[in-house]
Amino acid sequence: MKPIYDHFLFGGDWNPEQWPEETWEHDIEMLEDAHINEVTINVFSWALLQPAEDRYDFTMLDKIVALLVKHDFNIVMATGTAALPGWMVRLHPEVIRTEQNGTRHVFGGRHNFCPTSPYFREASRALAAHVAERYTGTPGLVNWHVCNEYGGGGGLCYCDQCAESFRAWLKAKYGTVEALNQAWCANFWSHTITEWADVVPPVSYGDGIGDAKCVVSGLQMDYRRFQSQAQLACYKNERDAIREYDAVTPITTNLMGTFKDLDYFEWAKEMDVVSWDNYPGMDTPSSFTAMCHDLMRGIGGNKPFMLMEQTPNQQNWFPFCKVKRPGEVRKLSWQAVAHGADTVQFFQMKQSIGGCERFHGAVIAHDGTEDSRVFKETAALGDELARIGKRIMGSEIHAKVAIMFDWQSYWSLEGCVGPTAGFSYPNEVHRFYRALWRRNVPVDMIESTMPLNELKKYDLVIAPALITVLPGVAETLEAYVSDGGNFITGYMAGIHDEHDLVVPGGYPGKLRKLMGVWIEEIDALAPSETIEVHGDMVDAKGEIVASIIHREGARRLATYGGSEFYAGHSALTVNDFGSGKAYFVGTPLDETGMNAFMASIVSELGLGSIGTPEDVSLSVRYADDGTRYAFLINNGNTDKRLCVSELNGGEELLSGGRIDDAIELRPYGVNVIKL
Repeated sequence: MKPIYDHFLFGGDWNPEQWPEETWEHDIEMLEDAHINEVTINVFSWALLQPAEDRYDFTMLDKIVALLVKHDFNIVMATGTAALPGWMVRLHPEVIRTEQNGTRHVFGGRHNFCPTSPYFREASRALAAHVAERYTGTPGLVNWHVCNEYGGGGGLCYCDQCAESFRAWLKAKYGTVEALNQAWCANFWSHTITEWADVVPPVSYGDGIGDAKCVVSGLQMDYRRFQSQAQLACYKNERDAIREYDAVTPITTNLMGTFKDLDYFEWAKEMDVVSWDNYPGMDTPSSFTAMCHDLMRGIGGNKPFMLMEQTPNQQNWFPFCKVKRPGEVRKLSWQAVAHGADTVQFFQMKQSIGGCERFHGAVIAHDGTEDSRVFKETAALGDELARIGKRIMGSEIHAKVAIMFDWQSYWSLEGCVGPTAGFSYPNEVHRFYRALWRRNVPVDMIESTMPLNELKKYDLVIAPALITVLPGVAETLEAYVSDGGNFITGYMAGIHDEHDLVVPGGYPGKLRKLMGVWIEEIDALAPSETIEVHGDMVDAKGEIVASIIHREGARRLATYGGSEFYAGHSALTVNDFGSGKAYFVGTPLDETGMNAFMASIVSELGLGSIGTPEDVSLSVRYADDGTRYAFLINNGNTDKRLCVSELNGGEELLSGGRIDDAIELRPYGVNVIKL
């Protein structure tokens, strides 16, 4: 695949407007010493670029751009619209967001605009157009960056303008209030709508139950869809303004992994390149971070993506800001590349002396020297990427396994009032992903509506907690399995249709025929409670819920143990369907159980599992010319010694040596091997 950029971008956010002008050139010289070749600028500069409603001022940004051009830097130019200026909120208070409890925000914060505000749409488009007109054709301009982390920290908006826009959105979608009432089962609790004006967003003083649940679940689902599309319209509004002046430079905005509020599959279709910000917590498993990289690669059609942000050291938004251990940032950077990143970028280049992110890590720390551990490690990483990054760019991941990540199921599962409050949708996806990652089986993350011709390229498709089955999905899955495919789903699957209504006739709804089971009841387990699962394939424990399964053609693979009345019922089944198989997992299996279950499937399907010690991962990217690049990464903080015969004879690109037998990996160690 042709790379998007001419060389590997290494850099990130630089905010020189926070510093005296006389410091700028010295900062750039330090960044050059760290092999940094790109900076992202103008992310939060609206108040400087437009100090009044009727006046623009590009004096400072012109100087910043001129300095970067002088030093031959690559530039990612943001539109500057990520935080509202004070004058705008003062003159147009309706432009700022309103909380679920009806409180309208005042000037402050960031990501704080109402996504349906006509004034915001007009003003943000105008600023994006001015920036694009002025800087299109600038030497080194490699990407446009619209706004910043849409939805992050701001939450949904519940203002009167959003309410009115939501009613118009519903009218366009359903046509009549009768169709709306049917879709929402609105006769529940006398919620029948007789006029569009009666529709109220799920505010906390109305139908909202917390920020995720609602008396009328269809209302909550539609409001989430509406808000996601409203923010997407804001992105497209600025993007289209840029395109009036620049027809070729890629345009992106930085996404946030498993962020709940925006359907990223829908967003990625409007982006030239997917970029995202990776900020794992101190207790985030490496497998979860890998899953997020694969998700961001997946929403973009399994093309290389931009690692737009990560931290060079501490990250600010946790209760305890632990410093990154020696080698850890290097490991995280190469992990991103291993899963498809064609850039490595940071927030931030220089540590601020004020504001709430002043303790967030930076390449240039508060000491302002090149003597810090972080600066030296950044420079060493930059040297590695400068030496071998370009040859890896454009190479792809080849996967025979796909996992569905479905934002509709995300919203629906976590929005259910019952049968349990114990579900985190991303954690349930990770439950299955982790077992494959542990075996170094590559995975593509896909949307549930992938067409059959694309689905057929996978030997195995997994749909964790697919509670919402959109129109056509069940039929596509039946055709896929009937033609020899293998499918796994389970607990909570198939219960709802696209309107968040229960599908009549028994769980798992439209998947019942394919799975060959009827789920009579779903038992909720207390947080500390587990249930035994026994069989030839697994001997483990289940948690959160237990599906009470009646087999309708499926074969039993494991049963529930213990003293519950459904002990002896099937806990894990497989249904022969046409030429393929459909597996139903009745309860969220613990790590031991899921590892055993997936190990059996991986072996049966010959999915090419390669064993490595715990905490050591192996990923491969494939170039168009047939070259394969293997990334062997120690994700742990202890030494690892291993022998992987598949790597023997490969050239270790970071050191220049050959792989012959035993490999020694230091804590957070990385080998990049040309096979």
